Amino acid sequence: MSDYVSIIQQEQIDQLHISPLECIEWVKEGFLMKDEIQMPPKLSVHPQGEDFITSMPCLLPQRNGRKYFGIKIVSRTEGQLPVLKSTINLYDATTGSLLALLDADWITAMRTGAVAALAVREFKRKGVNTYSMMGLGNIARAVGMCLIADQHGQPLTIRLLRYKDQAEQFARRFSDCPNVTFHIVDDRREFAAEADVLISCVTVATQLLFPDDSLFKPGVTVIPVHMRGFQNCDLFFDKVYGDDTGQIRQFRYFDRFRQYDEFHHVLQGLNPGRTSADERILSYNYGIALHDIVFASKIYERTQGHTPRVQMQKQTSKVWI
Repeated sequence: MSDYVSIIQQEQIDQLHISPLECIEWVKEGFLMKDEIQMPPKLSVHPQGEDFITSMPCLLPQRNGRKYFGIKIVSRTEGQLPVLKSTINLYDATTGSLLALLDADWITAMRTGAVAALAVREFKRKGVNTYSMMGLGNIARAVGMCLIADQHGQPLTIRLLRYKDQAEQFARRFSDCPNVTFHIVDDRREFAAEADVLISCVTVATQLLFPDDSLFKPGVTVIPVHMRGFQNCDLFFDKVYGDDTGQIRQFRYFDRFRQYDEFHHVLQGLNPGRTSADERILSYNYGIALHDIVFASKIYERTQGHTPRVQMQKQTSKVWI
């Protein structure tokens, strides 16, 4: 007896032409099923130095006659290109059969960008169409793609904090979007003080990015995509939302949040989210395997019959030692 395992690489994912709006809907769908899943906390090992290997398992509820389990493996290895790499093993949870091995770099970037864009949609002050972004690498591009798509062609302004030539590269990346105006800001204090929605994709921050608390005006929404550099906000922002309490609970000031709840309760209508124009809201989305496995299952279903497959012979009798 044998199983056929699909090998889904970036080439096959590119051919699906998955839109940023679909990505936003997929992460929302994932959040809405969060109470039905099994998702143990991430587990990391550290082979050497700053390197790590992290496992992220998740069991999805049965949908359309199928029940998926998946585990994402994320590794950071100095000298590897790219330094960060991720793969997903996707299983049929009913039979235990391995269904697919997926390259997960695109999934990681786009589910991260889609969650940030969904948080902006839910938590920004009404009428805001100006967004401030810093840390303008690949994840920021994914955020930008989803944010722009979610505007459905409506005009918006994106303020970019200058760092080396990242802001100019970012603006060029989206130069074909006629509804978007870019402003590059040099002064960090001005960047923070005039932000209505501040999205940070900074990956390394050993200190607070904006230690002057007075820079954050009433009504601001702050989304630290990589969690770093805004711990002072934990202590005075009116509301904090997180994607998974098991991960957020480890934060130093978790017990001192003024109000805290999980993001999916807002999407389910169990929490009102923003209730006034003056509330300062912080949205921490650590990244959860739920979204990775939702993406992987949808990509698997769409690529059936169009991907390379390998045959794995199954052991059907007990192996006696």
